[in-house]
Amino acid sequence: MHNETSEFLLWEFSKIWELQIMHVALLMILYFMTVTGNLLIITAVISDHHLHTPMYFFVMNLAMQDIGSVSVTIPKAVFNTLMKRRTISQSGCVAQVMLFLFFVSCDVSLLTVMAYDRYVAICNPLRYEMIMNRKACTKMIGSVWTAGLLNASLHTIVTFTTPFCSNIINQFYCETPYLFKIACSGLYVSEIGVLMFTATLIAGCFVFVIVTYVHVFSAVLRIPSVQGRKKAFSTCLPHLIVFSMFVFTGSIAYLKPIADSPSFLDLIITIMYSIIPAMLNPLIYSMRNRDIKVTLSRVFGQRLLFF
Repeated sequence: MHNETSEFLLWEFSKIWELQIMHVALLMILYFMTVTGNLLIITAVISDHHLHTPMYFFVMNLAMQDIGSVSVTIPKAVFNTLMKRRTISQSGCVAQVMLFLFFVSCDVSLLTVMAYDRYVAICNPLRYEMIMNRKACTKMIGSVWTAGLLNASLHTIVTFTTPFCSNIINQFYCETPYLFKIACSGLYVSEIGVLMFTATLIAGCFVFVIVTYVHVFSAVLRIPSVQGRKKAFSTCLPHLIVFSMFVFTGSIAYLKPIADSPSFLDLIITIMYSIIPAMLNPLIYSMRNRDIKVTLSRVFGQRLLFF
């Protein structure tokens, strides 16, 4: 089999219909929670001019990226299961790889930018408005989307210029490592080169975030107010935890050897980096925020309760 194959076969979760329905239900619950939470964030930020600040500008962009990343993969998997089919066209697979990597790459870059935003806000508050002005924020977002597009394009081009020796993908969507697994060995060096290039960029972002938060936590510990320290820690620690989970599970998914047969562990790892962070981001960055809750209460005309 070569590149001209017209379709691929995605992983069939189970031969048992009841287990397939459980799989669909899980994906639909995760999808609904992710899309609903992120849409609420976007609605709140757009509707309230008091939220037109750099932090919420970044949060709104993150919400859009998170909706995009889950919408690229989950609906197709659910549709295939309900229609009792496994196929995805080659063009559909190319689109999945391109768009998913685009949104995930943007997530990594934007979370790095958001760490810098928190660093400036806490360590240099008097100059915050001057440093994080509208022009600077727009340039940062432009850089995030550009970097994501370039990385996704590079991966997609290398992946689909490689001849395929099989059309069976042991995952519920077209994930790059599984496409590399079924690729013929002729361009193996190119595949490894692309993965190492991306791994280097992600490692650079991770190191930058860690160093940034070392400075942030040092500054927080010097805050005399206990309430002030608690608020700063509650803002920064969840960001660091989710970013770390995202990077580590994503790195495991892309760098570990791929088994010859489908694995439930591989499925869990994929969900942990491709869906869970997108679902948790609204809770971490906004839903516990009083300004967001007040805005949403006003928009929907009732008191909303968030944990």
